[in-house]
Amino acid sequence: MHLKRQFLALHCFIALSSWSAVGVAQNYPNRATKIIVPFVAGGPTDVQARWAALQLNTALGQPFIVENRLGGGGVPGVEAVVKSPADGYTLLAGNPGPLTVAPAVKTNMPYQTSKDLAPIMLIARTASCISIHPSIPASNVKEFIAYVKANPEKVSYGSPGVGTVGHLSIESFASQAGIKINHIPYKGASQYQNDLIAGHIQLAQIQLSNCIPLLKQGKIKTIGITADKRNALAPDVPTIAEQGMPGYQSYNWNGLLAPAGTPSAIITRLHAILTKQLATKENQQLFISQGFEPSNLTPEEFASFIILETEKWAKIAKQADIKE
Repeated sequence: MHLKRQFLALHCFIALSSWSAVGVAQNYPNRATKIIVPFVAGGPTDVQARWAALQLNTALGQPFIVENRLGGGGVPGVEAVVKSPADGYTLLAGNPGPLTVAPAVKTNMPYQTSKDLAPIMLIARTASCISIHPSIPASNVKEFIAYVKANPEKVSYGSPGVGTVGHLSIESFASQAGIKINHIPYKGASQYQNDLIAGHIQLAQIQLSNCIPLLKQGKIKTIGITADKRNALAPDVPTIAEQGMPGYQSYNWNGLLAPAGTPSAIITRLHAILTKQLATKENQQLFISQGFEPSNLTPEEFASFIILETEKWAKIAKQADIKE
């Protein structure tokens, strides 16, 4: 009888927990939800956060308000979310910079991405072009490597700053190519793109949506894209991987996360809404036309993806001896 009472008590607890979780999801949200974007307005992370906010607002009938918190490479914005109540009313629009790259190069991080955040939805990812100034006599990876080896003092590359995707990605490329390239950190992508066009630097990694118009205008050349396969917007541009660097790839991505401990019923509901909207023909075409690959990862798969990304950048940072 004692065991029977324990068994019945356990079933009652599970049933009550299940009803509680369902109740949380059904009653959520009953007020405004804040989505913190740890970057300036107008960038890819901000744009996709506003897309997500619109979908959730429409589906749930409550405001989802985007709030931009700038500075510190996105780390302070992420920290603000991590320290917020895990009730679903503060969400994070995240990208690899503060979530998977910063932990690889910074010694005193105020959070651990995989422990302090609950992934909801990887919205989309995008590759970049490894672009060069038109004066460089190279049109592919092999020719560029040969040029750098013959003229090591003539080649510098720009990035959005030390410890960013643009920095570590080029360092990984240089390492695989067996070359050294001088790094010049900037405060933003627009600055180093302008300097590449002007010829003040010779190399930069430029996000696909920005690269293609410049490429068509003849303002830059590209030796390849950082994707695992060619992109429909630039089908004639080969990947870096297919040019003798198997396995090489680098993506920027954007996703939605919540503080760790947020009820799984809320995570599941938000994910279901965004997945349904992202799968529509209209939204698929919208993202693809901008050079993005829409995602269909589950929250669990997104969590695994973040762990793999963190391990990758940590390995590259160690090899290149990059620390802040």
